[in-house]
Amino acid sequence: MILSCQNISKAFNDEPVLCNVSFHIEDHEKAAIVGINGAGKTTLLRIIVGEQPADTGIATLSKGKTLGYLAQNQDVDSDNTIYDELLSVKADVIAMEQKIRQMEHDMKQVTGRELESLMEAYTRLTHAFELANGYACQSEVTGILKGLGFAEEEFSKKVCTLSGGQKTRVALGRLLLLSPDLILLDEPTNHLDLHSITWLETYLLNYKGAVLIVSHDRYFLDRIAGKIIEIDQTKATSFIGNYSDYAVKKEQLRSAALHAYLKQQQEIKHQEAVIEKLKSFNREKSIKRAESREKMLAKMDVLDKPTQARTDIHMTLSPRITSGKDVLHIEDLAKSFGRQTLFTGLEMDIKRGEHVAIIGDNGTGKTTILKIINGLLTADKGTITLGSNVQIGYYDQEHHVLHMEKTLFEEISDAYPYLNNTEIRNTLAAFLFTGDDVYKQVKDLSGGERGRLSLAKLMLSESNFLILDEPTNHLDITSKEILEDALNSYEGTLLYVSHDRYFINRTASRILDLEGGALTGYLGNYDYYLEKKDSLAKSAISDDASAQREDAPSENKLSWQAQKELQAKARKKENDLKKCEEAIEDLEQKLSELEATMSLPEVATNVARLQELTKEQEEITAKLSKLYEKWEELEA
Repeated sequence: MILSCQNISKAFNDEPVLCNVSFHIEDHEKAAIVGINGAGKTTLLRIIVGEQPADTGIATLSKGKTLGYLAQNQDVDSDNTIYDELLSVKADVIAMEQKIRQMEHDMKQVTGRELESLMEAYTRLTHAFELANGYACQSEVTGILKGLGFAEEEFSKKVCTLSGGQKTRVALGRLLLLSPDLILLDEPTNHLDLHSITWLETYLLNYKGAVLIVSHDRYFLDRIAGKIIEIDQTKATSFIGNYSDYAVKKEQLRSAALHAYLKQQQEIKHQEAVIEKLKSFNREKSIKRAESREKMLAKMDVLDKPTQARTDIHMTLSPRITSGKDVLHIEDLAKSFGRQTLFTGLEMDIKRGEHVAIIGDNGTGKTTILKIINGLLTADKGTITLGSNVQIGYYDQEHHVLHMEKTLFEEISDAYPYLNNTEIRNTLAAFLFTGDDVYKQVKDLSGGERGRLSLAKLMLSESNFLILDEPTNHLDITSKEILEDALNSYEGTLLYVSHDRYFINRTASRILDLEGGALTGYLGNYDYYLEKKDSLAKSAISDDASAQREDAPSENKLSWQAQKELQAKARKKENDLKKCEEAIEDLEQKLSELEATMSLPEVATNVARLQELTKEQEEITAKLSKLYEKWEELEA
C-alpha cells in the first residue's frame, strides 16, 4: 500500500463536504475519484498533498515514497524555454554528464595511480548515469513534449508567454519526467487534444508507479482506472473496475437502496394507519396495542432516501419547425491566419437528422469552421449554403453568445421576451440557478456556470440545427449524461466539435476527421472511426509493402504524394458509399409510397393505372437491386 486515507472530514462554513472518507491506493494501482461538481474531489486531493488541512482524519504516504501533484490550473512563471523547463527536471543527470566529460578530459592529463583512481570513479559514475537513463535523457524530454502536443518549433518558446492550458501541459510534462511513486492528477485531459489524450493514456498504463486521477473524461477512465472512488453526499465508496463497471454497479446499488427505502416507507405508513385505527377504537386494550406499535416504530432505523440518478439539470431540445432535407453545403472553403493556412478546398454536406462530430488535433481549425458557419469569422474563399427553413442554435465554448454585463435573468428575458417571470425562473432553476443567483452578472460566473447558462439559452431556442463547440467542457459526468440523452432524443440536425470520446460515441452518427487541412468522413461513432482508421492504416502499410517488393530499391518509401493519393481514394470510397446509401434510401421511400398508392381502392380497380404503377415498381426494384450490389462492394 502506497497511500492510506482514514476518516477524512472537511467542512466549509459549517457545510460538510467530506465526512469520514476512507480508502487506500496500492503500489502500481491506477485509480480515479469521481463525483458531481462541488462533491469535494479537488479538496480531497489538496488534503492528500498537504495544501489544505483536514478537520479530522489523516492521509498517510508510505515511508520513502514520493508524490507528485498536478492541479487543474498552473501558473508556471519561468523565463526558461519549454524545452529547458522540462530539462531542468533532469539537472542531476545533466550534472553527471558534465562531470563524466570532465573526467574524460582529465584522463589525458594524468598517469599511474592517479589515473587508476580516476578510472574507478569514472566507472562508478557512468554506471549511475546509465541507471538514471542518462543517455536517453534528452530524447525522453522530446518524446514527452511531442506526446503532450508541442511541436518542435514551439520548444524554444518562453514558458512565461504561454497560455494557461499550455502552462498546464508543461507542468504535466515536468511531473511525468520526475516519475514519482504516486502521481495525483486533477482533470489532466482538459487542455489536451485527442492525440495527446491517447498518448497520455498509453503512458500512464505503462507507468511503473501508482496513479490517482480526478476526471470527468469517461473514455479516459475506462482505459486507465482499475478502481473508482465515488464521492457522493460527502461519503466515499470504492468500486473495483473501470468507469463502465462502476456505472453498472452504482445503478444496481441505487436501485436496491431505493427499493429498500420505498418498502420501509410503505411499512411505516401501514403501521401509522394501524396505530390510528387502534386509537380510534378508544378502548384500553386497543390503545395499549397502539402505544406498543408506536414504540416499535420509534426504534426503527429509518433509511435515508437514496440520491436520484441524474436529477440536477432538466433539459429537452425540441425544434419548432422541420428543416429541408439538405441542411448545410460547404464548397471550396479556405481560411488562413497570416502565414498559417488552416485548410483549403474544404467540402461538407449535412442532411437533416444527422449527428456529425468534427474531431482533430488542437490548432487544425475545427472551431474556426463553426465560427465561419455562424458568421463570426469570414472565410478567405468558398461558399456556405444553408437549406430551407434551417434555424441555427449555437453553443460557443468561449461563450461569445452571452453578454457579460447582463444578469442571468436579463440574458434570458432579453433573448426570449415572450417568457414571463415564472417561466424564466423555472428555466434557470432547471440549470441550477435559483433564488438570488438569477441576479448575478454573467461576468461573475465560473466557466461551468456560463456553460449551463448557454445550454439554457440553447434549449429555449427551439432551433432545428444545433452547432456546438466543446459542449461538455466544465460539465460533470452526470450533466454530460443529461445532455447526451437530450441530444439523442433531439429530432433536428447536430454538428459539433468535441474532444470527449465517450460523448462522441453516444451521440455521433458520422465523424469528420480534420487532418492536414482536409476532412475525412467516417459513418458511425468514435469506436467505429478508430477501427476504420486502423484498417485504412494497415491497408496503406500492406500496399506500401507490395510496392516495395515490386518497385526499384530507390522507391522503398511511400512518397508523400502517394500517401495523399491513398487518403483521397479512401475519402472517395467513403463519399461513394454515402451517396449510394442516400440513393437507396430515396428509392426505398419511393417504393413505399408506390405500394401505398397501389393499395388505394380507386387505384386497385383501375387496370390501366395499376399496370402503369406496376411497371414503375419493377423499374425501381431493378435499380434497387443494382444499388444493393454496389453498396455491398463498397462496404466490403
